[in-house]
Amino acid sequence: MKRFNMDKATIIRTVVLFIALANQFLVAAGLSPFPFTAQEIEVGLSYAFTAIATLWAWWKNNDVTPEAKAGTAHMKSLKEANKKRREGDN
Repeated sequence: MKRFNMDKATIIRTVVLFIALANQFLVAAGLSPFPFTAQEIEVGLSYAFTAIATLWAWWKNNDVTPEAKAGTAHMKSLKEANKKRREGDN
């Protein structure tokens, strides 16, 4: 038997696609495959979106003041100089 040469990500995406298709057919047939109402799903997605947006905004460096922007520019120039110095050592 010939084996398929697929990586894990491809297999996972394919399985998720088949689950989504099965869900769509069940919904079209009037069956609810999940024990949640549409309103509960909407609230859950809203919470998830808010949590993801909060984490993303918190994680990123949000320079608001001119001093913060100048500090970030100075840090970037120091990093670039350090990187060039290390490349010169090799």
